[in-house]
Amino acid sequence: PLDQLPKKVFAKKAPTGNSITNTVASTITVHIKNERRVDIARREVVVLALLNQLKPTLEATMRRTERRETQTAREREKEIDEDLHGSAIEGPKEKSKEGGNDGNESDDDSDEDAPIYNPKGVPLGWDGKPIPYWLFKLHGLNHFYPCEICGNESYRGRRNFETHFAEAKHSFGMKSLGIPNTKHFHGVTKIEDALNLWDRLKDQLQQEQFDGSKDEEYEDSHGNVLSRATYEDLARQGLL
Repeated sequence: PLDQLPKKVFAKKAPTGNSITNTVASTITVHIKNERRVDIARREVVVLALLNQLKPTLEATMRRTERRETQTAREREKEIDEDLHGSAIEGPKEKSKEGGNDGNESDDDSDEDAPIYNPKGVPLGWDGKPIPYWLFKLHGLNHFYPCEICGNESYRGRRNFETHFAEAKHSFGMKSLGIPNTKHFHGVTKIEDALNLWDRLKDQLQQEQFDGSKDEEYEDSHGNVLSRATYEDLARQGLL
């Protein structure tokens, strides 16, 4: 029985110096890792705070860049001159001082309420006015490209039409047809054309697959190269 055994059998081994050192080292390592994580989290909070403060400036810069892309060289020079020397239109200001504020407010209201003259249906820019007609023609926005796979959706401009093949809506339409949205179908907009092309591609893939009975070759004792079917047929007849 266990009660009759000597106590030294159940004595625990006293911890050595190496085990104590390893325990302390592991504790220090965990503490250092926790401090690094706290430091990284603190830095992330500081970066997010700075980003939130700079967000209005970044958005204003993006809007200004988009506006400059749609401006002509003359409009850019005029804007630079206004930034450097102020507005060059001083006549209306003097008249507004003489005539009072009522006339100025009524003129502003009439300008804002006036309908925009846009007989050609040019898209509006960032300022709510039609973009220049040369830019409208340059991007081909006067042409519409329909896509039956996307639910007869029409895309304005060649650029929008080309990029929509990689978008989620077109990919979902191809997936609904059971067709992978690969580069082979780029430019295909009709369902019937896509299905016919997919059938031809499947036939082509089947033809390109390796067929051992036809493509595998054997060589007889005389050095003649034969297909596997021919070699097995001659071997059964004992002609090899």
